[in-house]
Amino acid sequence: MKLLSVAVPCYNSRDYMMHAIESLLTGGPDIEIIIVNDGSKDETLSIARDYEEMYPGTVIVVDQENKGHGGAVMAGLRAATGIFFRVVDSDDRVGEEALKEVLREMRTLVAAGEIPDLILTNFIYDKEGKSRKKTMRYANLFPERTMVRWADMRRFKLGQYILMHSVTYRRTLLTDCGLTLPEHTFYVDNIFVYHPMQYVRTIYYIDTDLYYYYIGREDQSVNEAVMCSRIDQQIKVTCLMIDCCNPFDVREQKQRTYLIHYQTIILTVSSILLNRIGTREALTKKDAMWRYLRRKNPRLYRHIRRSVMGRLSLLRSKVGRKLTLTGYKISRKFYGFN
Repeated sequence: MKLLSVAVPCYNSRDYMMHAIESLLTGGPDIEIIIVNDGSKDETLSIARDYEEMYPGTVIVVDQENKGHGGAVMAGLRAATGIFFRVVDSDDRVGEEALKEVLREMRTLVAAGEIPDLILTNFIYDKEGKSRKKTMRYANLFPERTMVRWADMRRFKLGQYILMHSVTYRRTLLTDCGLTLPEHTFYVDNIFVYHPMQYVRTIYYIDTDLYYYYIGREDQSVNEAVMCSRIDQQIKVTCLMIDCCNPFDVREQKQRTYLIHYQTIILTVSSILLNRIGTREALTKKDAMWRYLRRKNPRLYRHIRRSVMGRLSLLRSKVGRKLTLTGYKISRKFYGFN
């Protein structure tokens, strides 16, 4: 059995997918690379088949009609056989030495019969044109290379949360928890992280820069203008996250606190984008999103509304909306996203 299965969703990815695949191939025989061609109209499938032929047993190609990022991730998960599972988008890459380090740790853990539900690693905002790259680390939260539970976790910083680029899950946790990602929907990476997190009991943090998250293309889904144009999908994902988990059902206090923290951030991001659009229609959608939360989970609504981010998100005056946008711009500059 492979140690690690990696899904690489690809849609018209011929210009950059090879960087992702080549970086993963340095993992050697312990890794399973599942290239999911999601209905591409360029040479993506041909490139994927070439790798499959060159690296039998390591590279697997799944060819399907277009289902979007979520559908491609789910196809990769269904094809996976490894002990652990993660996603590497086709325009990103992994650090080669960091990958080897992570695989060594996985090998040691499996040999000792200690398989964590979640392996957490760092990621780098690899922003085009920036010589200094921002690294997102979690050393303030978890001791390194130690099997811990939520009770061992320290305090999250304001605005800090765990992204898809940081997580490697135990594969059977994902299949057993009933993870489902909607098709033809952007921003489902938040569901990929959030839904299984309520079932995580053990965490293992490796303080290494594994993932290079490329940002800078104008057509990227995380580009602010693109996010505003797809705001309905952002709202959809926010509501699906409300549906998939009631944090107050989670017994472990710090785990419950984190899930509320995550939901607060996603609601805040959605609200700020709607404030950024600023039209009457957008502000009406923001009100509807918060009403949905109040109807589905009144307790969570009251909790988030009392938080700093929640209060800022609900400001309706022009001055209030400008204040939230200013905070967003400062955060964007500091962390280097978008």
